[in-house]
Amino acid sequence: MRLANERAELVRFAQRLRPEGLVVGTSGNLSVRVGDLVAATPSGLDYDVLTPELICVTDLDGRQLEGELDPTSEMPLHLSVYNTTDHTSVVHTHATAAAVASTLVDELPVVHYLTALFGGPVRVAPYATYGTPELAASVTEALKGRTGCLMSNHGTVTVGDSLAKAYQLNQYLEWLCEVWLRAVGAGAALGVSPRELPGDELDRVIEKFGSYGQVPPPGVSGAGGSEGEAGAGR
Repeated sequence: MRLANERAELVRFAQRLRPEGLVVGTSGNLSVRVGDLVAATPSGLDYDVLTPELICVTDLDGRQLEGELDPTSEMPLHLSVYNTTDHTSVVHTHATAAAVASTLVDELPVVHYLTALFGGPVRVAPYATYGTPELAASVTEALKGRTGCLMSNHGTVTVGDSLAKAYQLNQYLEWLCEVWLRAVGAGAALGVSPRELPGDELDRVIEKFGSYGQVPPPGVSGAGGSEGEAGAGR
């Protein structure tokens, strides 16, 4: 079985999606690239019954090499990311706050410094029908210079050089959307608008994130990475 470790990792993260509120039902999808191969979750399968053997393996042109089930319907999006960037992991979810925010703005207002985790203000990719080349192109454009974006009237995509980082970025993006939505609601009651951080401050935080973090001692598992690796500020 090709990419056995990556397939097992995809199952572990996929089975966290629903309990952690990032998807409902069978929505959302994950993938990992290793060289010229891509391992991706299958389309429309309950995550509770997902096993490594059911993970699909394709090449970078989308030709299926292993797996009896069809890969995610968003495979064009995943392949577009891999064919145009150096990222090796993609996480796509339908988290609630992010889906709501995606209907309201073209760019997520910068109300918290953790926006810097994404390389700059988070863009909202214009709407296109799911699973289409048009959506793939829209998302790829919104991701330029970024590690995540919202998808208008749809959800989120985050990317990284590991599945753990891409997944954690998805969690951060959902949190940022919730913070903004709550700030808008509270501000409306008070008759004020949420304060936004200026661009030069975001640039300073991005620079600080580049040198933040520590390497855990040998044998220590579960330690977070640096801010630039989607770790939490502390």
